[in-house]
This record gives sequence, structure tokens and C-alpha cells, in this order.
Amino acid sequence: MTSSRIPFLSRRALLSASGAVGAGVLLTACGDDSSGDGSGNSGSGGGNAAADSFSFTDDRGETVELDAVPERIVAFVGTAAALHDYGVASVGVFGPTTLPNGEPDVQAGSLDVDSLTVLGNAWGEFNVEEYAQLEPQLLVTNMFEPGALWYVPEESTEDITAFAPSVGILVAPTADNPDVRLQGIIERYTELAEALGADLSATAVTEAKSRYEAAAESLRQAARDNPGIKVLACSGAADLFYASDPASSADLAYFKDLGVELITPDNLDDGGFFESLSWENADKYPADVLLLDSRSVALQPDALADKPTWTRLPAVEAGQITGWNSEPIYSYAGCAPLLEALAEAIRNARKVS
Repeated sequence: MTSSRIPFLSRRALLSASGAVGAGVLLTACGDDSSGDGSGNSGSGGGNAAADSFSFTDDRGETVELDAVPERIVAFVGTAAALHDYGVASVGVFGPTTLPNGEPDVQAGSLDVDSLTVLGNAWGEFNVEEYAQLEPQLLVTNMFEPGALWYVPEESTEDITAFAPSVGILVAPTADNPDVRLQGIIERYTELAEALGADLSATAVTEAKSRYEAAAESLRQAARDNPGIKVLACSGAADLFYASDPASSADLAYFKDLGVELITPDNLDDGGFFESLSWENADKYPADVLLLDSRSVALQPDALADKPTWTRLPAVEAGQITGWNSEPIYSYAGCAPLLEALAEAIRNARKVS
């Protein structure tokens, strides 16, 4: 395992000296990514060696060591929302943050979006110059594929990561890490939050954890008490209806572990996350409950009302639809409501498929 210690003064001097992008790569990667924490994610948080320093090993196996706990954090919006739930603030975000009407996106969680610098609100948007002006001390985001920093444009990654060290947390099962689950991801973000100075004994944190654990047990009980309810995780677009693969999503896989009868598509697209269906074939998988993608990039029930095959789905006719943020906010506070909503949907559902 290799690491790189980067004093804040050196980075600020670099920014003031160059004033531009492309200062060179500041971190070195660990070649051995085989260690695990038992939750499906690789690496170990480590935590602070001392109160005035920071050390964290991410899920790429890269260790970030700093002389002080970073305060100027820039993060993917859902990541910033998760850290916020532990009391860790960000100065800037990127990814779906606001809706066209200015209201917060679902992925912003409880963030005060008006107080943040938004570097990009859509896929491919990342204002590198504005990022540099923030004098970032740490960049944090998810990874759905090993090494690929979520919502950091691939063509700009080298420039962006030259300004500050980065931390990537794996949030989806992969060939090398098939056992990644929602619980393990939350634990990784909890470790990161603690390394960033969060007080895990704070009332808000302990109450959120208790609520999450109760919600998980409630979902387990609902699946046990109402057996045979088939759930399809899905997402709607203008031309296609996507049926999601539970094995490719850490949250869906966890729901299955709790006993939820999630439908597995049998003809996945090349990416492996879902099966793309034409709207004429939206009824391919009979379901009793639809777990519908609630992100702003997906169509919601009102926008789907003009699609006859949608309105004729038995679960739609029965009103058995519940929202699913397919990019959860990986904190206890962020995920408890998701578990509670699905538990209620299954508990109250009747067989219609």
C-alpha cells in the first residue's frame, strides 16, 4: 500500500502559482485491492492518526494522508448529502443538485443547496476553473465501476484530481466485489465521516442508525408476512422502460437479502445493470409492486400517464407504485426512509400479477 501526504500549504501554493489546470497527479494508487472489510467493499477507513491529521484508504486502495482534517470538501451531491447527515459540510457539489424550478433535486437530500457552489448540475458538467477557485482540500464521490469517479468527466479527471486528493467509494457489486451491499456502503461513509471529524455519538447520528436498523427489520418482517409479492425495480424514459437487475445494485441486492421477491430480468443490456424494453413490451415481467426510479432524470407517474402500456400494468392499475432513489444517499438518515417506504408498500400490497 502506498500513500501520499499533501500539506495544505503546498496545494494552495500550487494554485496561486499556476492558476490553471494540469498541475500533475498528486496521489499514487495501491496495486493490491484484495483486502476486504467483510461488507463487500475493499480497503479500510483507517481514521485519524491524530486529531490534527487525516488518513483514509478508499475503495481503489488509495490512501490519502493530510496534515490536517480537510475542511474544504467538494463532493458528488449525493455524497455531500450523506456526509451532511453526519455533520460534515461541503463547500461545493457536482451532479443533480437543483430542478429547473430551483428546488433541490431528490439526490440533494437535506442539503441547503443555496449555500453551495454547484460545479455542474448534469452529466458531463464540471466547471474545473470554478473548482480550482474553491481551493479544494478533498474530492469525494461514488464509484459504480472500480476506479471511475462518478460524475467526474473522464476527459477531465486528470486535471481535476491534480488540485486535490480524491476519495472514491464503491457503491455497486462488481465481478471482483460481488458482495457489495447497502449496509456496507453506509458503513464506509460512516468511517469516512468519522475521519473527517464527525461525532458518531451525536444524538442525530445514533437516532438515525436506530431508525435505519428498525426500518431494515420492518422490511424483513413485511416480506415475511406478505409472501409472494413480486417487486420490479424499474425506470421510465421517453422511449424505453428499464427493468433493473437486483444483482447489479447494492440496495436491491440488500432488499433481496431481507426477503424481498425482486424480479430478475433475463436479457440484460451489455452494461449489466438493466434490461431495456420498448414500451410495447413494458409488461414483460408481471409485478405486484413497481419500485420506480424517483430521480429527476427518470419519468415519474404523471409523465407516464400517456403511455397505454404503463397505465395497463396491473401494479399501476392497483396503485402499487413506490419511489426508488436508485442512487441512495448513503447514510443511515438517508436510507431509513427508503426501507420504510418499501416495507409499507409490500405490507399493503395484494397479488395482482
